[in-house]
Amino acid sequence: MSITIYHNPACGTSRNTLAMIRQSGEEPRVIEYLKEPPSRSTLVTLLKAMRITPRELLRRKGTPYDELGLADDKWSDDELIDLMREHPILIERPIVVTPKGTRLCRPSELVLGILPNPDIGDFTKEDGEVVKSGQRS
Repeated sequence: MSITIYHNPACGTSRNTLAMIRQSGEEPRVIEYLKEPPSRSTLVTLLKAMRITPRELLRRKGTPYDELGLADDKWSDDELIDLMREHPILIERPIVVTPKGTRLCRPSELVLGILPNPDIGDFTKEDGEVVKSGQRS
């Protein structure tokens, strides 16, 4: 089974998502996208697979979003993708790719909807929230 997670180890949501994947019995390919940013073609492929726009993939918190003025509608999709390549911190995370689909997993339990084995039992997130077995979106 081939699962890939675009991961930021400093992000709690990303760590929870990775832990859920592992609890399902899978060991994913982990891409720390801040160290190894996706290529332009990979970003385009991920966006198409998730059926979202580049703007919907932009992360605002803790990024140069405001200083770059990315709230302005003047930016084209191609320009936003170029900026995500230049500043990978602008890419929202985690993105998970499985044979069942590709999804931005915010909140982390969204990963359960694309895992081959989503029945991971009860899972306790880092913040203490419990995700009940079978709870998925």
